[in-house]
Amino acid sequence: MKCPVCGYPESKVVDSRPVEDGASIRRRRECLSCGRRFNTFEVLETQQIVVIKKDGSKELFDRSKLLGGLLKATQKRPVDAEQIAAEIEAELHNDLRQEVTSGELGEMVMSKLKAADEVAYVRFASVYREFKDVDSFLAELKELKKKQNRKK
Repeated sequence: MKCPVCGYPESKVVDSRPVEDGASIRRRRECLSCGRRFNTFEVLETQQIVVIKKDGSKELFDRSKLLGGLLKATQKRPVDAEQIAAEIEAELHNDLRQEVTSGELGEMVMSKLKAADEVAYVRFASVYREFKDVDSFLAELKELKKKQNRKK
């Protein structure tokens, strides 16, 4: 790390401690040339995830958009939409993929909602799967009911 006083390119770390949020580290450094001390902060660099939409266009992953859809589906339900959004975002980052299709993202949400709350799942599925009529909606409900009966 370059000294801000004399510009010497080398310094030693005297002290390190996490910052309040735990997502960064504050380092106290000492210049090996002039002996002056200064602080640096290190933050984990996260990769940007690109979502490939149905029409082929691309946009950066936006957690607030994901959370918005989850909040609509989980409204007045005993489901923590924040936690599901955080889990999905963590999975995307841990997967080390830089691109994900909107379809894959939707399926991740559906999987999490199905495990958490069936009503929230059906709400999300009705928008995500673009049900055209009551019959397609009923078909999804029947499939859900079949899986539920198999578990018993």
